[in-house]
Amino acid sequence: MDKYEVTVILSAKLEEEARGEALNKVKALIERFGGVVGEVAEWGKKKLAYDIKRESEGYYYLINFEGTSETPNGLESRIRIMEPVLRYLVVKKAD
Repeated sequence: MDKYEVTVILSAKLEEEARGEALNKVKALIERFGGVVGEVAEWGKKKLAYDIKRESEGYYYLINFEGTSETPNGLESRIRIMEPVLRYLVVKKAD
């Protein structure tokens, strides 16, 4: 299994409970596509470089996970349509 990380920016308009639900959904998607969730780092609320969906701030999260080559593709196809997600980036980590 390869190592990956996904950075997710969630809307700053979300309450803490809704952010937790969205984050849990992302972790569930990783597991659904054969991945194993590792460390989850909350970077907190930060100003965006430019407005996205008329928002100037977002909550940043970094999720490390292991998975097959299909895991990132499946994750991206579902995370792309999640309403609270402003931006995301999945990266394969160097060995």
